[in-house]
Amino acid sequence: MSEPLIKSVVSASEWTARLPHRDKKLYAMYSSVTDCIVTDQSVMLVPVDDHMVHRGDGVFESLKCIDGRIYNLEDHMERLERSCSMLGIELPLSLDEMGDIIIQTVRAGGERNALVRLLLSRGQGTMGVDPYACFGPELYIVVYEMHGAKIDQLPEGVSVGLSKIPIKPGIFAQVKTCNYLPNVLMKKEAVDLGVDFTVSLDENRFLAEGATENIGIVTRGKELFMPPPDRVLAGTTAKRAMEFANQLKAERVLTNAEFRPINLGAVRSAAEVHIYGTTPNVTPVTTFDGNPVGDGKPGPIAARLFEMLKGEMIPDSARLTKVF
Repeated sequence: MSEPLIKSVVSASEWTARLPHRDKKLYAMYSSVTDCIVTDQSVMLVPVDDHMVHRGDGVFESLKCIDGRIYNLEDHMERLERSCSMLGIELPLSLDEMGDIIIQTVRAGGERNALVRLLLSRGQGTMGVDPYACFGPELYIVVYEMHGAKIDQLPEGVSVGLSKIPIKPGIFAQVKTCNYLPNVLMKKEAVDLGVDFTVSLDENRFLAEGATENIGIVTRGKELFMPPPDRVLAGTTAKRAMEFANQLKAERVLTNAEFRPINLGAVRSAAEVHIYGTTPNVTPVTTFDGNPVGDGKPGPIAARLFEMLKGEMIPDSARLTKVF
């Protein structure tokens, strides 16, 4: 029998000294636990008894800072408030106060182009499941490296496969909760399949959503459809894309634009399929379930929506919040 492994019991200072110094591309973090901002990524930590850590009991938002300006901050904060309300999590601060801390944290990170993760948990105080045993909500803001967000030119196109991961039911589909295990498994699934994204289907085999993205189609009759938001997370980018699509409808570029159930037949016969999200922005899908979409090239509606979204980010617009 081998000798048991004996582990040291150390002081807080030695514990901190032993933390590995890895380059994780984390620029800055705010924690309401300490009520301050830190730029040393080795101490960007969350308490283990935070309900978000061991129960997934919290909500989050992901934002992007482009050339020193945060895009669409107001829509993200409104969705955060809605998610908290649906789960019965109190806001520790007003939305304006949280917005100010986001700006300060991005500025402390010193990078003009970055992603921002806003995490709001039910709080510390118990390793059990009872939410009422938590001391109170905690806020964490992490600013980190942005890569893969192409806003200067339309992406060449991505491949999408069908997911076998069950769709989230009811409230869990509509809240941006930190319990993201199905989403993690969908991303694993995409990597294992050798595609860029997978998309889930509901019980009726209608199109739902990707791991962190929304999806939509353009029919050969120039109609743009997205799955109804009652069974998928209402994405902020998808919301703007639909608003832009209705502008294109007014210009008679599109004949219709609305949220509607989409069956697989409609996807497979579509002229265009799009992915919408904070990082992919508007990205054309050129291969769906192993088959080319349309002529296998990015379509004109994707290009128009991309340019309209780009116009809100570069060089300036009312939807940008200045940081630097």
